[in-house]
Amino acid sequence: MGDIKVGLIGWGTVGCGVIEVLRQNAEAIESRLGVRLELKRVADIDLDRSRPVMVPREMLTTRAEDILNDPDIQIVIELMGGLGAAKGFIIQALENKKHVVTANKALLAHAGNELFEIAARNDRTIAFEAAVAGGIPFIKSLREGLAGNQIDTIFGILNGTANFILTRMTRQGLSFQDALQEAQQKGYAEANPALDIEGTDTAHKLAIASAIAFGTPIQFDQVYVEGITHIDPIDIQFGEEFGYRLKLLAIARNLDDQLEMRVHPTLIPRDHVLAGVDGAYNAVHVHGNAVGNIMLYGLGAGMMPTGSAVVSDLIDLARDILGNTPARIPPLAFRAEKLKEAVIKPISGVTTCYYLRFAALDRPGVLSRIAGILGQNQISIASVIQKGRQVEEAVPIVMITHEALESSMQKALTEINQLEVVAGPTQVIRIENQETGSLS
Repeated sequence: MGDIKVGLIGWGTVGCGVIEVLRQNAEAIESRLGVRLELKRVADIDLDRSRPVMVPREMLTTRAEDILNDPDIQIVIELMGGLGAAKGFIIQALENKKHVVTANKALLAHAGNELFEIAARNDRTIAFEAAVAGGIPFIKSLREGLAGNQIDTIFGILNGTANFILTRMTRQGLSFQDALQEAQQKGYAEANPALDIEGTDTAHKLAIASAIAFGTPIQFDQVYVEGITHIDPIDIQFGEEFGYRLKLLAIARNLDDQLEMRVHPTLIPRDHVLAGVDGAYNAVHVHGNAVGNIMLYGLGAGMMPTGSAVVSDLIDLARDILGNTPARIPPLAFRAEKLKEAVIKPISGVTTCYYLRFAALDRPGVLSRIAGILGQNQISIASVIQKGRQVEEAVPIVMITHEALESSMQKALTEINQLEVVAGPTQVIRIENQETGSLS
């Protein structure tokens, strides 16, 4: 067989990374495959803007159809993103009997089940290592390296932008807005950072990873999502006093009859390995019944790390083409007929520990009134910090609770927030630690 020809749709940052990895490592890739991976065509709507990696003009086109309808191209890389045109291009590629590589986690989270069915009908593969955790080989680890395990837990820092912001707030005491502005200046955050800071990007990735880990279709609409925009540096500082570090965590658990899938700011013990993951790095902690605890760590985004993940998919698909074994590994690890819809535990049914910060007037009996309402809702207090005395002014009262049911906590807080001695809504952050049985 001759060289395997590839077409690229989307000549942005990640596209440049793919081109550069293919160039830099061409000899090593050919040595591994026995044939060359040849990038034949690159499509983008804007061919004139300056980029860090350029290609010859004769390879360029503004028409995706020039790639999708080229009979010589066997693999199409979709890196344009979005939910509209990208979906149509992937479907057209599959129906034209081409394999697809994509980094489009939003599209997979929303339409992956449909796209995988189309791929199966056409005996083709959609590969998506770069869609979750960037350069970290997380999808391959779940789908292949851990295939002999029953996976029961995933904890992950899956968004480098949010992790950078929280790191700057923790290490330098910056406000959320100042840390976000710095992230934008450094290129970690988009001009519109909503997907990152509101937790949606992390939820896209968790939905995909959970499906692979637990043998379900992708169920993005069932993920509970809460972002970091409400986090105040004072909460990070109090968390440190209690021995915790704040992270935007993706959490998935297989509870036999139900699954948990949630994304929210989470306090974790400062000595846990995830607590030390700073800056724009990602890390995922997985527990399997045979392997025990493992952690994968690395850059979750960026031109070259994400380009590396895309090229790893190209190599896997090229091997399948050479061996005439298309769709050798199911996209969600389990055979399609064995995937089972899961019952997702609602956030109201989750049991965990809590960090609570009340803005309370400094009057006698305030603490006992708050504690009494918590107690009436079967919520017990583990630790309390009360700072300062400002007569007739609000001061912070901070508590850590033992395990409590989310619905009970929300009921108690509704009552507490209505007290005349409480000024403003209570700050609530969930905690995962040894008591919850979550982290070890």
